[in-house]
This record gives sequence, structure tokens and C-alpha cells, in this order.
Amino acid sequence: MRAKKQSPRARNERVSNPRQRRQQHLLDVRVRSHKATQHRNRRVLVIASKIVLAAGVCVGVFFSVRLGAKRLFFENPDYQLSQIDVQTDGTLQRDQILKTADLHEGENIFMVNLGQVQERLQQLPQVDEVQVMRKLPGEIDIRLVERKPIAWITSDKQISDPFASEVAFLVDARGVLMKEKKLLPEYLGLPLITGCTSESLEPGKIVGSFEAKAALELLRLSTRSFMQTRFQVREIDVSKGYCLLVSDKNHTRVTFGFENLDIQLQRLEQFLVYADDARRELETVNLLVQRNIPVTFTKNSVDVINETIDPEGSEPRILKALPVHPMARAEPPAVAEKPRSNASAPSVRKAIPLRKNRKD
Repeated sequence: MRAKKQSPRARNERVSNPRQRRQQHLLDVRVRSHKATQHRNRRVLVIASKIVLAAGVCVGVFFSVRLGAKRLFFENPDYQLSQIDVQTDGTLQRDQILKTADLHEGENIFMVNLGQVQERLQQLPQVDEVQVMRKLPGEIDIRLVERKPIAWITSDKQISDPFASEVAFLVDARGVLMKEKKLLPEYLGLPLITGCTSESLEPGKIVGSFEAKAALELLRLSTRSFMQTRFQVREIDVSKGYCLLVSDKNHTRVTFGFENLDIQLQRLEQFLVYADDARRELETVNLLVQRNIPVTFTKNSVDVINETIDPEGSEPRILKALPVHPMARAEPPAVAEKPRSNASAPSVRKAIPLRKNRKD
């Protein structure tokens, strides 16, 4: 017998109950979760393999390059340091520079750290600018620009020879203190700043006291065209604490205040012009006063009335001309004198040596 055909409605009908459908759904979820985990594990394994491979390649390249550089450069005898050229414009010696830079001939030129060499040399108080260059295959050039001292500075109030003093230092325009091992003859003619007791003076240190900075500023301003030739500072005393006592090459003593130094120099310039026109030399000037400035001039031969040397003494003395009055007589003269034309007018007689009275 032939089987009966099922109708479309019968085929679309569900053949399981809700419990069976729930179990079927759970089985499908488990299968998909297992497949997703396997897929994720494969991706992680592939990525980890790529990372390990890249790291291995980088390590291999690094060691290869390092080995090649070591054989081609660092262990190559062609790159040994064979010449060190040192040029400076000051008093630093070659041995002192190389010792400070810790440079030795024979070492590999690529093993020299130019930054460290420059930093070591910059620590020298005398050095202002440093330039270190590497020239292949085996040369290093060092160029130094040393500080230019503009004055001596000391804490003593009086010092005769800054060359021989242990407490005298050279100072540049920026206030950096220096102690030169080799002193040049031109250092002897530098101005001297004395009495700087408000701070400790050490090589390489920058002066910070207000008095020392004012003295350096005065030296800088006094280098103008006219002032440099007419008013050359030789000594600046800052020990007073409220002013600068300045002496120039002509022994003129000028008192400056700490403020408005340029204006005070302009006033001093006017006095110097007046003194030159009058052919006189200034002795003292007090620029602390803004009006009615006290000024004294040195005495010349016209101002001295009579200057002689005492033959019996050891030091010269100044004798003033005084009027000589008539000498008083104990007895009236034996011979009458002629009457004077004007008895009220005083008479001046010349000083003559006295003689002993003769015996009758």
C-alpha cells in the first residue's frame, strides 16, 4: 500500500515539546562557545608567535650591529686617538686642560664622551666658553675662551701686592672669581677692590654682595672714551658700606653712592673738564651730594707761600712770612733819630741775624 502524503500543515508542526527545545538550544550554545574559544586561542597563538619572531629578529639585528660596530669602529686601530689639539686665549696650560678633561692619547676616539669633556672643562673658573670637536680618524680639537679679569678683589682693607697675597682674587665683568696659576704682567695694572668682607671669596664663585656688584658696575661704566683716558680707577674701597671710595691714577679721591652711577660719572666728567680748563688737579670730590658738591684741588707752587728746608731738622717745614715789629730798647739811644714822616704806619724790617753785644 502506498504511504500517505503528509500535508504542508503537518510538516510545519513541531515534533518536540518545550523541554526538548530547551535542551536543544543549550547544546547549540555550547557548541558555538567551544568553537569561539578555539578560534580565540588560535588568534592569540598567532599574535604571540609574531611578537616572539619580531623580538628575535630585533635582538639578532642589535647584536649583529653591535658586533659589527665593535669590530669596525671601537676595536679598529685606525680610530685610536693620536692627536689632541688644544687652543686657548688665556693662561691655562695644556697639561692642566688635559688632566681636567681626562683625555689620553691612545684610547678609542669613539669611546670619548664629548659632552662629559665639555662639562668638566666648564667647571674651571677661568673658562668662559668650551668647544670640543671630534675629527676622524684620530683627532680631537678643544677650543677654550677664558674669562677676562677686569680687577682684583680682596677682603682686606689695605693690600700692597695682590700678586703675592693669598686672599686676593681676579674677577671678571660677570663677578666670577678666579685664581690664576700663571699671572701675566698686565694683571698688575688692574684696579683693586678692597674691603669686601660681606661674603666669602672662593675661586669659581660669583660675588653676590651689593657693594662688589656696584664696584664692578662702576668699572664697566668708567670705560667710556673720555673717562677711560682721564679717570682711570686704581682702587675702590667698599668697606664703608654706604659708599664707594675711589682713587684714580692721579690720586684723586672720589666718593660715589651705590645708585645712579652713570649720573654721578657725568657730574665727575664736568668737574674734570673744568679742572683741565683751569689747569688744576682735583684732590677730592664727594658725589654723594646732589647739589653744592664739595670739591678740593691740589696745591701748586703758587699756592705755597714759602717752603724751605730746615738745615737743622730732618723734615721740610713751611714757614709763613710774618711782619717784623721794631725791637724794644731798654735804654734810649745815644744819637737822636730823624723824625718819621708817618709815625702811625707800621714798618716792616728784614729779618737779620742777631749778634752778641760788645762789651764797653
